[in-house]
Amino acid sequence: MEWRDKGILLATRPFGETSLIIDVFTPDHGKSSGVVRGGQSKKLKPILQIGAQLDLTWKARLEEHLGSFQVELIRSRTANVMNDRLLLAGMLSSATLINRFFPSGQVYKAFYESSENLFDLLQFPDIWALGYFKWELELLETLGFGLDLEKCAVTGSTADLKFISPKSGRAVSQAGAGEWSSKLLPFPVAASGQGNSLEDILDGLKVSQFFLERKVLVAFGIEQLPTARARFISSLEKKIRNSTLHL
Repeated sequence: MEWRDKGILLATRPFGETSLIIDVFTPDHGKSSGVVRGGQSKKLKPILQIGAQLDLTWKARLEEHLGSFQVELIRSRTANVMNDRLLLAGMLSSATLINRFFPSGQVYKAFYESSENLFDLLQFPDIWALGYFKWELELLETLGFGLDLEKCAVTGSTADLKFISPKSGRAVSQAGAGEWSSKLLPFPVAASGQGNSLEDILDGLKVSQFFLERKVLVAFGIEQLPTARARFISSLEKKIRNSTLHL
């Protein structure tokens, strides 16, 4: 068995004294794992950094075997995050979420393209956090738990959307909420393009986190979200605090 594809490096772990097992996300073969011989060497270790865009050749005797990778670097994203803790934390969060929730061998081509675009967006730090939030909404959609934020679930109106139903994930307007508003989640203005401040993005990420925890974790039988995501949220909160102090 052999195939060739491009892919995003999601994770690495030692294999023996000199090699690495890598997890990658590819457009045509989904998530895949394999051994990189000599992956811990001075030549390959700088290439095999989380978020790297790789040209991959996978080989195995049988499809169900772990197999081995030959890798060539297409582009590194290390320089984009090296001096920015928020970007680094966000990149690790996105890589970890993909690795945690997507099964090996299943193709998610549209979501792969969105993920590659998100990683490429790291070169634009001013808009990356907003891109990450919208990517998380697409993550929910791809996993089967998408939010319906286009119109009110009660009135059908597209105006004055203020809330989200925690049960259905559908938007609710002020008029549609009525006396139930206290039991609803706040509508994330960052999702509609009406707000793009870091505070707006953090509010949006709290909403996506609610559905990740209440829907996705339950479906997968997982107790908690990866710590990498919590670190990203902490980094975002810290940046907001620091920005406030310098006003």
